[in-house]
Amino acid sequence: MFTGIIEALGKIISIHEEGSNRRFIIESKISSELKIDQSISHDGVCLTVVNVSENQHEVIAVDETLKRSGLGKKKIDDLLNLERSLMMNGRIDGHIVQGHVDDVAVCKKIKSQDGSWLFEFRYDEKNSPLLVDKGSVCINGVSLTVMKPSKKKFSVAIIPYTFENTNFHLMKEDDEVNIEFDIIGKYVSRIMKQRK
Repeated sequence: MFTGIIEALGKIISIHEEGSNRRFIIESKISSELKIDQSISHDGVCLTVVNVSENQHEVIAVDETLKRSGLGKKKIDDLLNLERSLMMNGRIDGHIVQGHVDDVAVCKKIKSQDGSWLFEFRYDEKNSPLLVDKGSVCINGVSLTVMKPSKKKFSVAIIPYTFENTNFHLMKEDDEVNIEFDIIGKYVSRIMKQRK
């Protein structure tokens, strides 16, 4: 369980194919503090730490994870948003994030707003019931507030701190992002479908 508040950026040092799985070696300022078996969010994808060295940690993404998220397209030197799992005695500054990516969305527009940025994303309209104006969404592991959702697109505003301390500052139009919809919205949607 996560909150969508990013702690660090991790740089992919190497990628190894292991059957249908992929092992990522990542370097970050928090890697040395991690322990084997911990769950860490990597661009919104919950992965288990399998090895730790001085400034690096290793995780393995299985085939299903590679297909469902954007991790399958990541390359050496790409930066990932990292967050350690939620401590139950702490504040939830973002929203409840599971680290279970639902789909990918595509960045369609980036607009500077004199001190902040507006990002517009296109997504599969089958997921439109899961977004509400001023609700929560997780993009590449970052907890954000939904603006102007429609059947095929929605926007988020990015403040300078988030822009500079996540991989949003590297994002370009037509880039794919990992998206996780709010867990409460997913449960409500399922209940409503079952009542029909």
